[in-house]
Order: sequence, then C-alpha cells, then structure tokens
Amino acid sequence: MAEYQTIRTGAQTRAAGVDEGLRAHMNKVYGTMSVGMIITALAGWAISGLAVDDAGQLTQLGTAIYASPLKWLIMFAPLIMVFAFGAAINRISAAGAQVFFYAFAALMGLSLSSIFLVFTGMSIAQTFLVTAIAFAALSLWGYTTKKDISGWGSFLIMGVVGLIVASIVNIFLGSPALAFAVSVLGVLIFAGLTAYDTQKIKNDYIQHAQAMDSEWLQKSAIMGALNLYLDFINLFMFLLSFMGQRE
Repeated sequence: MAEYQTIRTGAQTRAAGVDEGLRAHMNKVYGTMSVGMIITALAGWAISGLAVDDAGQLTQLGTAIYASPLKWLIMFAPLIMVFAFGAAINRISAAGAQVFFYAFAALMGLSLSSIFLVFTGMSIAQTFLVTAIAFAALSLWGYTTKKDISGWGSFLIMGVVGLIVASIVNIFLGSPALAFAVSVLGVLIFAGLTAYDTQKIKNDYIQHAQAMDSEWLQKSAIMGALNLYLDFINLFMFLLSFMGQRE
C-alpha cells in the first residue's frame, strides 16, 4: 500500500510539474506572438504614414515602394522568410530565432502597410478587434477541447497551398468571384488552423516535457508563436476583405 501511495504521489508531482511548465510555455508563446504583433502594427503604421502626404498623394518613399516593382519583393519576402526560418530553426540559437522572428514581424508590417492606403483606419481597427476576439475564442477551444483534432492538419495545410495558388492566379485574372471564394475559404481555413496549432503546441510540450532542454523549449515556443502569429495575420486579412471600408 505504501509503495502504491509513493507511485501515486510521484505521478501527481510529475503531472503538476507538467501543468506548471505548460502554462509557462504557453505564456511564452502568446507573449512572443504579442510582441511580434506590436512590431508589425508599428512598422505598418510608420511606413504608411511616411508613404502618403497630407493631400493623400504618395510621397517619394511611397512611390518607391508602392508604384515600383519593389512592391513584389515586399509582398513575397515574408513568405520566403517563413520557409527560411523553418529550415534554419534547428541550426540557430534560441536568441537568434527570436531576433529572426521579430525581423520577420517588422518585414510583415512593411508588407501589410498598404492596407492603410486602401481601407479606412476605423474599419481596420474594427476588423482587428473582431479578429482578436475570434482568435482568442478559437485558441482557447483548441487548448481546452478533449477532442483530438490532429487529423485536421494535412487537410488544412492543403487548403493553405490551394489559397496561395488561387491568390497568385487571381493577381493576373482579377476575378471578384474568385477573390470572394478565396476570402471565405481563407477565414474557415485559418480559423481551423488557430485551434489546430494551439492544440499541437500543447500536445508537443506534454509529449516531450521530460526530455526537452531549455534551448529546445525556447525555440519551440518561438516556432509556436510564429504559427499562431501567421494564423492571426491571415485571419485578419481575410476578414478585412469582408469588413473593411475602402478609402
């Protein structure tokens, strides 16, 4: 009986340690993501403010960015950085990964700055608020649900690839119907990815809690923050296509 009590106490202690570590890990994920969001917002706002003068005309900087081929580089550079980050995460330090993530967030702000030229500031703020509420609810559900949603992963990733291809094609076609379909599917796919990625971050920690070192934990949190950051940004952009009021 005493041996059983000892085993039970040890199991409870390990479970408590995992729970405490998981909370700290998730706080690190959400904290890193939040800092990235702030950097993106500040970079986007600063660039848009410099790009347009008081008369609503593009400044010299604005012309260099938005009325030149440079806009294509700015548009696709974040996508290239995401793939580069995934390939380099195992070779760089946790501090290097964090710097890379914040640099990516700043570049994403530059890429998204054009929304300030297209949509009103009020509609951007309203859409951001709606996105934040929806993201929080979806992420909370993904964290607390007992349902295993790991099977969603392959389907959702295939959906993202389809969205990228359709969006690139529509740059040249300019089809409103295709744009609407992409926006609807984008909202659904990234809503699902928000819940899926949150549960995956949680499960990865629980499965490897005993074996992970502090360096791995830090890089895992940064990678989780990147995934949730991308879910939020994409959910926001697709919702903005519905809710945004154009200038």
